[in-house]
Amino acid sequence: MENFLQNYLCSDGIWDEMCNNRSIREQYAKVFDTLLQSTVADLQQKDRLAGELFLNQGITFTVYSDNAGIERIFPFDIIPRVITAKEWEHVEKGIQQRLKALNMFLKDVYNDQQILKDGIIPAQLVASCPHFLREVHGIKVPYDIYVHISGIDLIRGEDGTFYILEDNLRTPSGVSYMLENREVTKRIFPDMVAANNVRRVQNYPLLLHQILLSMAPTQLSSPTVVLLTPGVYNSAYYEHTFLARQMGVQLVEGRDLVVDNHKVFMKTTSGLEQVHVIYRRIDDDYMDPLIFRADSALGVPGIIGAYRKGNVALVNAVGNGVADDKAVYAYVPDMIKYYLNEEPILPNVPTYQLSDPEAREHVFKNIRQMVIKRTNQSGGYGMIMGNTIEEEEWLKAKETILAEPRNFIAQPIIQLSTVPCFIDGKFQPRHVDLRPYALCGPDGVQIVPGGLTRVALREGSLVVNSSQGGGSKDTWVID
Repeated sequence: MENFLQNYLCSDGIWDEMCNNRSIREQYAKVFDTLLQSTVADLQQKDRLAGELFLNQGITFTVYSDNAGIERIFPFDIIPRVITAKEWEHVEKGIQQRLKALNMFLKDVYNDQQILKDGIIPAQLVASCPHFLREVHGIKVPYDIYVHISGIDLIRGEDGTFYILEDNLRTPSGVSYMLENREVTKRIFPDMVAANNVRRVQNYPLLLHQILLSMAPTQLSSPTVVLLTPGVYNSAYYEHTFLARQMGVQLVEGRDLVVDNHKVFMKTTSGLEQVHVIYRRIDDDYMDPLIFRADSALGVPGIIGAYRKGNVALVNAVGNGVADDKAVYAYVPDMIKYYLNEEPILPNVPTYQLSDPEAREHVFKNIRQMVIKRTNQSGGYGMIMGNTIEEEEWLKAKETILAEPRNFIAQPIIQLSTVPCFIDGKFQPRHVDLRPYALCGPDGVQIVPGGLTRVALREGSLVVNSSQGGGSKDTWVID
């Protein structure tokens, strides 16, 4: 352990969260002291214990591309990531500002569409977005809140600046891993958690439940809230069961609900019970076979009619995907200026829309410094990393892009910040991002201090998604 700094190699031009010019950053001092007092064998034992705890809890995720098996235990690194209160205050203000503007955009685009009429965002860009749903145009939602739950992905660049990487405004996942990561860390490093004055994240289910109750369309003393899941084969099913259990609400599938006279009811052993708020973890297309996909067996026939009548609240609102389309993402700074008359607190990553011939030519010329993404893909699928792609593969990808350029954007490859990870008995730097979870209710935007730090476990990789083999670690905001 005494040779930690000599063996921990931080690459030049990369911001390391723990080390600065071969010295330990102040916020990591107590963590580092604890590590110095541990032997490698101690840490290996803690690593094994963490794995056993995740296994016993059944904390899993799905890798659809893995032929060896679908269900995997969620990889967890035992060394926490530490963020200072000052850094967190900046992140918090930036996310609150962004979500305020995004909610105003969603209200506008599904009603008056003033931002399109004023030419701030090209109307064709919105009209061509597959997640812009004309079927929900004009629906009034409680408190004009469309994004109740969001997971805004942040990265940290070479100089330590936080950038917004993307907005997850439909059915963001991962919050259960944030909560379980903290519980496991408290088990394996109980003294270290107490000594660092780490802010709590465990009240997230309580905050979420309060917001769900506040969305009830009528003033009831005890509205009925349910969590709607696609079922056991969904990649985030563990999280659905976890959150329903933590909030004390019923976990239901589409077949458990029925619509009668534009009201939604849950089938129970004592008869039908009206449902007032649905926290949905089902994609828009599958929500109502009478409106969207007729072959959907996951949704509830007639639920959009009940939603339009105001008899049930859907959380998040249907149609939010238009705001987290990666092509629309490029215009969020303009939304902030247009709706709030403010400069963005957190910058976007520079983004090139490949439907623009000039931007496309620039990207193609500089492909080795670019990452190309599909505008409506998530989970790290469909990404083209220009610095690693083979020439033959790139020529094929180019053809696909030229055939449907609206469906692609490009961004410069940013060397994400690194944090120390305990891998194979050694401390090694790995790239990370950060997904804070924000809850929007009648009283404003509340953000749980920390969020989910996702780790690219493969050496040199910049892809942190669990679906692509990434892991996670506990995230501390310290005072």
